[in-house]
Amino acid sequence: MKLQQKVIIITGASKGLGVSMAETCSREGANVVLAARSKPQLEAVAERILQSGGEVETVPTDMSCPEQLDALVARTVERFGRIDGLINNAGVNYVKPFLEIDPAEWRRVLDVDLTGSFLLTQLCARRMAHQGRGGSIVQIASVHTHASLAGAAPYDAAKHGMVGFSKAAAVELAPLGIRVNILSPGLCETEIWKDIVAAAPSEKECIDYWNANIPGGRLITAEEISRCCVFLLSNDSSCITGANIFADLGMTSLLVSREPYVSSAIASQ
Repeated sequence: MKLQQKVIIITGASKGLGVSMAETCSREGANVVLAARSKPQLEAVAERILQSGGEVETVPTDMSCPEQLDALVARTVERFGRIDGLINNAGVNYVKPFLEIDPAEWRRVLDVDLTGSFLLTQLCARRMAHQGRGGSIVQIASVHTHASLAGAAPYDAAKHGMVGFSKAAAVELAPLGIRVNILSPGLCETEIWKDIVAAAPSEKECIDYWNANIPGGRLITAEEISRCCVFLLSNDSSCITGANIFADLGMTSLLVSREPYVSSAIASQ
């Protein structure tokens, strides 16, 4: 087991990627602390982990409330005695035309996705430094840290900011054995994907479009992203810090949208 007896905090653990991260880390031997706003959903995830023999703690947490982040760290240390890893997965996605975004909407996204992640990273890193045994922090960003889509200004700003402060933290914390990396997923089979399909006029056209613009030709599974997190939390990635890793099946390497036809070969002249 790659995470045997490590204590890992996972935010946004009540649904989507967070649930898979919690279950995968537990299977790899970690003691997991699950944080999200919904207590009933957290408890449902925890019950499945307990039934499989894992150790788990749930702490209802709003990432925009600094006092609740303090309580999350305090409860983790009270229950397990230390913190070995953090997956900063919680986030608010947001789509609205740039000219129509009001300041309250902007602040909400940045409070959760950027400021909350920064504060929790700082709290966990302080604890890791005090423990003197290093640690690993994984920030869940997005392919939006490479390029944008219309309507995503607050989300993009938050995720770019996450990359910025994480690289700075990685440089400063490296001498303490604390690693900070960013994982930027592409399009995954989560609730966000369901929202995308539901908003499209045709489910088939939506699926065909996205598959044509992902070189891998499919969506990424939550399990695949979770396995990447396990790698970054484990000693297998001991030489990696300050990296922004794109787990996107080639999406950010595609120069332009794929043609809706097959071109003939072009010979050199």
